[in-house]
Amino acid sequence: QEQLQESGGGLVQPGGSLRLSCAASGRTFNRNTMGWFRQAAGKEREFVAAISWSSWIGTDTYYADSVKGRFTISRDNAKNTLYLQMDSLKPEDTAVYFCASKNRGVSNTAIESYDYWGQGTQVTVSS
Repeated sequence: QEQLQESGGGLVQPGGSLRLSCAASGRTFNRNTMGWFRQAAGKEREFVAAISWSSWIGTDTYYADSVKGRFTISRDNAKNTLYLQMDSLKPEDTAVYFCASKNRGVSNTAIESYDYWGQGTQVTVSS
């Protein structure tokens, strides 16, 4: 199985930036899609961003409308690490952020498409 570990969360003021990291280990073979989800207190877990890669089509990224233009997802293949660069943060971005690895399903945005999850890292945006 694949193990995922998030890091980089913390407290930031509105308008600030954070970069989240997700280190993947274990059995990562034949995995080519990873994503970020978040869950605010009292809310359902929601899709944030995803990235897919292949030698045939290159890299594709997907973003929730709420974070487009502010967040950037990327991956360092050599380090087996997923990143989420978050800029222009808003209080509404406050949540626990999870990275996940996709194993099944067609949709890159559906939570049920992902079978391995990190434990999450808290992001708090407040003045």
